[in-house]
Amino acid sequence: MIRCVSLLALAALAFAQTKPQPQETGDLDGSPALFTVLAALNSLGGYDAELESPSTPPIRKQIRDAIAAKRLTSLDALKKFFDAHRLDNADAELSQYISFALSVGGPPDFEYRVPAAEIPNDVRKLEGLNPLIAQFYREAGIEDLWKRSQPAYGQMIANYHSGVAKAVLEANVYLRNPTSGFRGRRFQIYIDLLGAPNQVQTRSYKDDYFVVVTPSTEPEIAEIRHAYLHYLLDPLALRHFEILSRLKPLAELAIPAPALADAYKDDFLLLATECLIKAVEIRLTSGTANREKLLGQDLREGYVLTSGMVESLATYEKQEQSMRFYFPDLIGTIDLDREDKRLANVQFAQTASVKVKHTLPPPAPVLTGAAKTLSEAEELYSKRDLGQARLKYLRALEQPAENSMHARAYYGLARIAALQRDPELAQKLFQKTIDLSPDKDTLSWARVYLGRLADAAGEREEAEKNYRAVLAIDGAPEPARNAAAKGLSQPFQKK
Repeated sequence: MIRCVSLLALAALAFAQTKPQPQETGDLDGSPALFTVLAALNSLGGYDAELESPSTPPIRKQIRDAIAAKRLTSLDALKKFFDAHRLDNADAELSQYISFALSVGGPPDFEYRVPAAEIPNDVRKLEGLNPLIAQFYREAGIEDLWKRSQPAYGQMIANYHSGVAKAVLEANVYLRNPTSGFRGRRFQIYIDLLGAPNQVQTRSYKDDYFVVVTPSTEPEIAEIRHAYLHYLLDPLALRHFEILSRLKPLAELAIPAPALADAYKDDFLLLATECLIKAVEIRLTSGTANREKLLGQDLREGYVLTSGMVESLATYEKQEQSMRFYFPDLIGTIDLDREDKRLANVQFAQTASVKVKHTLPPPAPVLTGAAKTLSEAEELYSKRDLGQARLKYLRALEQPAENSMHARAYYGLARIAALQRDPELAQKLFQKTIDLSPDKDTLSWARVYLGRLADAAGEREEAEKNYRAVLAIDGAPEPARNAAAKGLSQPFQKK
């Protein structure tokens, strides 16, 4: 078997002062499940895309020939399955089988490693493939072929190792991201020698982020770093969705952009996260001229939030907090009026100037349980559908979760009570929020609201107590601190 290379272990060199913690995997490796599925697709599924390309390693044809020489009882059933699920586009056809391979636990049974409710939509269409692949694995002697393929995989891993390690380290250093704190999450890079070359395919399934790379003349390191930035920043964007939502008016300006994929126009969170990642990539680029060129290109292609984020990142670089704590400040300090004026002069491009090869943007993490219910509640709240939002927040309280997550549900209910002019209930719910040890953002804003409620009731001393409590919170978001400081300077008056 290949000895996998731990990327996060290398990245830890940048954080020698950090207290050691158990680390989750972040490996560059091969996948027996992916190897098996694509061996079947190549040999029995008629998948010949770029078979004669100079970038295609000899091992691909060698595996095809070895399987062709065997007598397989599973041959007819697999051929019928592949024929029934054939797609017009070779890249799309490969994509669905990569999704399948990433969703199963591997040999010998190839059973799904996730509950039925979490099986990706494109994999659901391949129902019935699991037992066929398991039979193929046994009959075709895939275990032996996999072992014989190790030198080729080892060489390809060596080609990627230094570049990927540098990219991961670079991202961690910039975001001041300690290599601890990833408990329960995984970032995994798989090398695939049986697919068409020059591809980078990315997937995120709940807390598992995968990157599958096929051979290329020059390793696609930039795309791997892009996927790793998604792994680091997607959870922050989801956690701070309410703060991020202040940028929605700017995001609407991207709708007419012809070069922007519909997925970004339909999903604000996806667009906002992609713009932030592009902004980080710009700040990591050397040379003012190169940065300006990239920013102009991104704006013309419809990534309209990037410019404001680039400027906020310049401020982030001058302070000491990590991105996980600074994120609310980063978003809160973007000047909407200034960005609106800047974007008024953008001429959108008709097509993307640089087409990324066969890369899928990582979908938003799949939420379950109370986290999913809270996300749905926040979306309803942002649309001011308060009745349905209230039901969702109540539902989240019924679901098993950590206290901090239940605190967010009480916080949502408290805001609804405040909007519905029930200050007594709002006060009780905000206090309940605080009692459950919420995260710093929720705690800060709950205190701000309690201060405003006290001001409205004429209880100035109590109001000031809450405002000062916000300012005493280490890592409180800047917008909350500003609101608290304003509340101290003059009593809050409801408009």
